[in-house]
Amino acid sequence: MGAMSVRTPSSEPTEPTVPSEGSAAHRAGFACFVGRPNAGKSTLTNALVGQKVAITADQPQTTRHTVRGIVHRPDAQLILVDTPGLHKPRTLLGERLNDVVRTTWAEVDVIGFCLPANEKLGPGDRFIAKELAAIKKTPKIAIVTKTDLVEGKALAEQLIAIDQLGRELGFEWAEIVPVSAVADKQVDLLADLLVPLLPEGPALYPEGDLTDEPEQVMIAELIREAALEGVRDELPHSIAVVVEEMLPREDRPADKPLLDIHAFVYIERPSQKGIIIGPKGKRLKDVGIKSRKQIEALLGTPVFLDLHVKVAKDWQRDPRQLRKLGF
Repeated sequence: MGAMSVRTPSSEPTEPTVPSEGSAAHRAGFACFVGRPNAGKSTLTNALVGQKVAITADQPQTTRHTVRGIVHRPDAQLILVDTPGLHKPRTLLGERLNDVVRTTWAEVDVIGFCLPANEKLGPGDRFIAKELAAIKKTPKIAIVTKTDLVEGKALAEQLIAIDQLGRELGFEWAEIVPVSAVADKQVDLLADLLVPLLPEGPALYPEGDLTDEPEQVMIAELIREAALEGVRDELPHSIAVVVEEMLPREDRPADKPLLDIHAFVYIERPSQKGIIIGPKGKRLKDVGIKSRKQIEALLGTPVFLDLHVKVAKDWQRDPRQLRKLGF
C-alpha cells in the first residue's frame, strides 16, 4: 500500500474550489458521516452547511433522524447525511437506529468516518471500521474531529493509529483529514476533498435549500435539544418530542404574524415528569424560552410555543409507541 495521505493545513486540495474555464464538470452527490456516538458528526454537518441543521449535545445518541445538510458551491452540491451513532443496541430503538446507519451507508457516494482527536481508538471504532471494510466500492475518508482539544504530538499519534487501523482491515483511506468544526479549522478543505469523490451531474436541490428535513421535525429536535440540557445524566435517551400542531394565529395583522406551535415532550416514566418540569415549572419554562428563540431564528417569524409533558411508558422498547413517535 502507498504512503499515508494526511491533509494538514499546509496541504493543498487536489482541485480548486472555484472551477476555471474548461475545468471539471459540476458534481453532485451524497456524503455520509459515521462514527461512534458523540464523535462530532452533527457539529461538523452544521459547520459545513454554515447553519444549524442537526442538533448537537454533550451526550451520545443525540441524533435520531437522518438529517441532510446541503452545501452549495460553484463547482458542486454536496449533500451531507448525518446518521445516528452506530452502537451496540440495548433497546428496539437502538436496533432501529443501527438499521438507519447501515441503509444509509449502502446508498451514499462517499463515507466520512469521524474519529475524535482527543480519544484513543477503542472497540467501538474498530467495530465500525470493520463494517466499513466490508463496503468495498465506496471511498472512505477518515475525519479526525475535535483537533482543537489536543496538542500536535497527540494528533500525530492519532493520525498514525487511524492509518494503521485501515491497513489492518485491508483497506486504504482515500484521505485522512484533521478538522475542528468549533475552531473552523480545515472545514473548507474537507469539502474540497469530498467533492472530487462525487459523481458528475447537476444540482439535486434548489439553490438556498439547506436541508430537506420537514420544519416540524427540525422544531421537535430543537425542543428536544433544549430539554436534554441539564438532565443528560438522568434522562439521556428517554426524551422524545412531537410537534402536534403549527398554525398561524388568526386575527393578526400581516406585518405582525404569530405562529402557534403545540408540542408534547414524551418521557418513559411518571417519575421523570418532575425532572423535566422542574420546581414550580421552571425547567420546562426555560426549555420553552431557549427552544422558542432557536425556532424563531429557524423560521424567521415570532412564535408562541405551547409545551406539555406526557408519559409514554417504556416507549424505547414498544414498537407501537416507536411508530407513534416517528421511529
